[in-house]
Amino acid sequence: MTSLSASLVRGAVTSPFKHPGRPGATLPADRLTLPAAPAAPGPLAAYRRICGFPAPEAGSLPLPYPHVLAFPLAMRLMTGRDFPLPVVGLVHTWIEISSHRPVQPGEALELTVYAVELTAHRRGTEVTVVTEARVGGELVWESRSGYLSRHATKGEAAPKGEATPKGEEAQAPALPAVAEWRLPGALGRRYGAVSGDRNPIHLHPLTARLFGFPRAIAHGMWTVARCLAEADRQPGELRTVRAEFRAPVLLPATVTYAADPGGNAFALRSGSGRVHLTGTVTRAL
Repeated sequence: MTSLSASLVRGAVTSPFKHPGRPGATLPADRLTLPAAPAAPGPLAAYRRICGFPAPEAGSLPLPYPHVLAFPLAMRLMTGRDFPLPVVGLVHTWIEISSHRPVQPGEALELTVYAVELTAHRRGTEVTVVTEARVGGELVWESRSGYLSRHATKGEAAPKGEATPKGEEAQAPALPAVAEWRLPGALGRRYGAVSGDRNPIHLHPLTARLFGFPRAIAHGMWTVARCLAEADRQPGELRTVRAEFRAPVLLPATVTYAADPGGNAFALRSGSGRVHLTGTVTRAL
């Protein structure tokens, strides 16, 4: 995790010198790769525990886990000198994950990360970052993530795939409540220790306030993983997910997981009705 910490420091230093609204901005052509290696058993077990995935003696990797393994690469890419957006204040807005076949924990994954496009957004500029996992040259898993850099715009453009702007209080589909979770104030620190993502907005109220949050917020990737762990209780192995991060979860919190009867559409919301996350999954039956 040392490289990830170094990327966070580099991002803090370089962000003030980047101007996301600059015309003609381009993305680096770099494709960053980690050599093939299996998931380490200890960190994988800790990830399963904190996200609520079952811990079978034999079973495939949790659907989001390769994203966690590749996150240091993504941070290295986004904090590079030639990456046009400042990493400080960058907001994870959505993620799509596809598993082309079940990936076993003992398989050696080669991980690659690269950026593919900059898109005008009504609140700034959004970049799409791709992560790929290969076993022996075979593409077995991939994800695409949207990251938003907020800056002043003329308001002409809507987000990619969004016909009309959505407010942070946008209503989720009318899904029935399935479970209620009480999230401790230390959740961000605990997940940060497991994932390596020790962004200050997740760790303590004091450090979160420096970035405009009244309290520490839960990691978006924890919220989607926790929902997928619940969805995984339904028949059929999870193969794809599309999730939209709508609003941060301030810690501590009590949230409600809601889903359709088959667990194929889901939402995470608070008691006040605020929607934090919505998503859909597909399964291999």
